[in-house]
Amino acid sequence: MVEIEKLADICKLLGDKMRLTILCLLKERELCVCEIVEIMKTSQPNVSQHMRKLKDGGLVKEAKRGQWVYYSINVEDKPYLHEFFHVLPSQKDKVDSLSCEQRGCCD
Repeated sequence: MVEIEKLADICKLLGDKMRLTILCLLKERELCVCEIVEIMKTSQPNVSQHMRKLKDGGLVKEAKRGQWVYYSINVEDKPYLHEFFHVLPSQKDKVDSLSCEQRGCCD
């Protein structure tokens, strides 16, 4: 059973348009922070602030590779969110149009 307070905190995280958009992007695949910055057309500190909140809330996990940080969705332990993530709109076109390999930014 999910605690009401924890669920309320998660709902607050999901209620922010930028964070929800980032989660839609991450639903497609793991992304480097620089890819998220480029797709969202915002600053790296702004993305990092949102990612910290999502990570602290347990919705994303990070993997460091050299100086770069890669993020992915982390909801395996939150079955109550599986259907929610299933209905998030696809951002595949945005994710597929941009990659670190093509840009040579995170190699």
